[in-house]
Amino acid sequence: QVQLVESGGGLVETGGSLRLSCGGSGRTFSNYNMGWFRQAPGMEREFVGVIDISGTYTHYVDSVKGRFTISRDNAKNTVYLQMNSLKPEDTAVYSCAAGGSYYNRDPKGWRYWGQGTQVTVSS
Repeated sequence: QVQLVESGGGLVETGGSLRLSCGGSGRTFSNYNMGWFRQAPGMEREFVGVIDISGTYTHYVDSVKGRFTISRDNAKNTVYLQMNSLKPEDTAVYSCAAGGSYYNRDPKGWRYWGQGTQVTVSS
């Protein structure tokens, strides 16, 4: 069992930055790929990005490439989502997840989830 808790969400203006954190407990954090997903009002939850177990590799949905960066610190059992150049369309509840395959962009394929944190980008 893995427990995940996101933090760092809030309200930011267009072009601003936020860094989300996802802290893990329970099973050894370093055993899992870690994903970030988001869900906007009226939309299905979508894949944002993923980082592999070692933190060596990442990939992202096209809409955030060049703006978002995922990193992890396994010693701290924490994964981060650095969000720069934020746009109103980034507004969503952001959730971290563990236990999915590195190339799996389907939320249904991820086993453990945090509660989510709201990110709102104003214009």
